[in-house]
Amino acid sequence: MKRYSKVLFLILALMLAVIAGFSAMTVSYRGQQIHVTQINDMVESVEEHWEDLDDFDSARFHTEMLIFNNEDFLLYSTAGRELSGVDSPAKAMQEGCLCLSIHEGSRYLGTLVIPDPAKVNFHAARRKLIAAAVFLMLGMVLAGVLYGIYVRQSIIRPFRKMERFAADVAAGKLDEPLMLEQHNLFGAFTQSFDIMREELKASRRRERELKLKEKEIIASLSHDLKTPITGIKLICELLAVKVQDEYVLTKIESIHQKAEQISVLVSDLLASALDELGEMQVTCRDETSAILHELVAEHDTRTLVTEAAIPECMIAVDRLRVSQIIGNILSNSYKYAGTPIDIGYRLREGYLEMSVRDYGEGVPESEIGLVTTKFYRGQNSDGKDGSGLGLYIASLLMEKMNGELICSCREQGFLVTVLLPLS
Repeated sequence: MKRYSKVLFLILALMLAVIAGFSAMTVSYRGQQIHVTQINDMVESVEEHWEDLDDFDSARFHTEMLIFNNEDFLLYSTAGRELSGVDSPAKAMQEGCLCLSIHEGSRYLGTLVIPDPAKVNFHAARRKLIAAAVFLMLGMVLAGVLYGIYVRQSIIRPFRKMERFAADVAAGKLDEPLMLEQHNLFGAFTQSFDIMREELKASRRRERELKLKEKEIIASLSHDLKTPITGIKLICELLAVKVQDEYVLTKIESIHQKAEQISVLVSDLLASALDELGEMQVTCRDETSAILHELVAEHDTRTLVTEAAIPECMIAVDRLRVSQIIGNILSNSYKYAGTPIDIGYRLREGYLEMSVRDYGEGVPESEIGLVTTKFYRGQNSDGKDGSGLGLYIASLLMEKMNGELICSCREQGFLVTVLLPLS
C-alpha cells in the first residue's frame, strides 16, 4: 500500500508539473507591439534607402515586410509565414496587411507592406496555445501510461495470477505454491491464499489416509470373514450327510444357501476393496475351455443351469477370477429371476463367447448402462439382499483379463455376454 501511495504521489507531481508548464507557456506570451513612431521610422528609413535597398537594415524593425515600386513590382522582401502568398499591394490589402505609401516630396515611390500586428499577435497566441495544449496532452498521456503500467504490473497481473491459482486449487492442483512478490499490493491476500492451499493439501492428504485405512480395514475384515463362512459351509455339508431328518436337512440346506450368499457378498466386498487399494491382481494362464463347465457346475447350487456344448479351445484367463465372475452372474440370476438359466458358447473373433440368459423380469433399458456401476442397484432390487458390486466386479475382472462383459435385455429375461480371450 505504501508503494501504491508513492506511485500516486509521483503521478500527481508529474501532472502538477505539466499544468505548471502549460500555465507558464500561456501566461508568459507577449505579443508583438508596433507603435506609430516605429511605423513612421520604418517608412522614413525605406525612403532614405530607396535608391539602394540593399543597404536597408530591416532586421531592427522585427517584422516581415515587402516593398513594391509604383508599378507594383517587388523590390525587397523579408516575407515569412505572415506574408507568404502576397505578391502585390492589392493582394496585401485583401489579406488584411498594412500598406504604407512611400513618397519623396509629392512624388509617389511605392508601397511598404507589413503584417497587421493584431493578426500577427493572434496567430502567435494561437500557436502558443496549441503547443501548450499538445504539451499538456502529452503530459497527461504519459502520466496515464505510467499509471496504466503500474496498475498492470502491481494489480492486474497479480490478480490474474491469483485467479489462475484459485482455478488450480479448485481443480485439485495443490502442489504448486503461490509465489510471494515483494511490494505486491495483494501480498496479504497472496499469503492467505497459499496458507489455504497448504491447509487444503493437508486435508486432502488426511482424507486419503483415512480412506486408505478404511479400505484396508474392509479388506482385512472381508478376508477374515471368509474363514468362518467356509467353516459354516463345511459343517452344513457334514450335517447333510449325517442327519436323516427331512426337516433338519431343509434347515441345513437353508443355512448352507445363506452362507453361500454371504460368501459371495464378502468376496465382492473384498475384491472392491482390493481394487481401490490397487492390489486386486489377475494372473492369466492358458486353460482349456472345459474348465468353464466345471466352474458352472461349482456355482450352480440350485441346478437351474442348462449348458450348450463348449467349443474346444484354449483361453487365456485367471481361473480363480473366472470362477468369481460366473459365481456373481449366477448369483444375480438366482436372486432376481429364479428361473431356468441357459448358457451358450461360440467362437467369435479371437474370443470365446459365453452367453448366460435367465427368464425373469430383466432390467429396464434405461438401467442397462448402469448395472455394471459400483454400488448401483436397479428398481427390481427392493427387498433383496445385495451390495451392487457383483456385476461391477465381474466387469472389472474381465477388463483386467483383456476380455469384456456385456449386459443386455431380451423380450423376456436378462442376458450377460462374457468374452473370454483366446490364447
